[in-house]
Amino acid sequence: MSSRAAEVVELLTVRGQTLAVAESLTGGLVAAEITSVPGASKVFRGSVTAYATELKHELLGVDATLLAQRGAVDPQVAAEMAAGVRDALGADWGVATTGVAGPDPQDGQPVGTVFVAVAGPGGPVAGADRGGKTAALRLNGDRAEIRRESVRSVLALLLERAAGQQTGNERAQDTERNGGF
Repeated sequence: MSSRAAEVVELLTVRGQTLAVAESLTGGLVAAEITSVPGASKVFRGSVTAYATELKHELLGVDATLLAQRGAVDPQVAAEMAAGVRDALGADWGVATTGVAGPDPQDGQPVGTVFVAVAGPGGPVAGADRGGKTAALRLNGDRAEIRRESVRSVLALLLERAAGQQTGNERAQDTERNGGF
């Protein structure tokens, strides 16, 4: 169990929010990391491991034309995967991983090219103002190292986006603690 996964579970538990995961290159590692945390059942809705490209469209609603034109290793594909799993599993937050763990390049992308995405509450593909964010990674190492770092990165991105989203009540509490208006 990682401290990031524990932080995700704690933060979402406090907020009464839920999480769904869409994975490609990580093959279930993100879901395994989250569910290794005691109490994860309070926040974790489920996951879809869409390893085959066509499943990204069929199960997660990723645009088929986008997949045909750019392939599965693409930032927009990651964003659509995150939003798709969030919507399909009825969660507040969706996260996704797609990329090339190796040993061979894929879709014209070199080994170590990874895109991770977060889709927050609201909207079909949430923008930054709604907790949505995609990150491009260029990772080094062997297949296992690339996959592990992808898990760490998507959890860090979720923490960044979820922690940055405050409700009006939380803002009021911050103001009271800080003595400001």
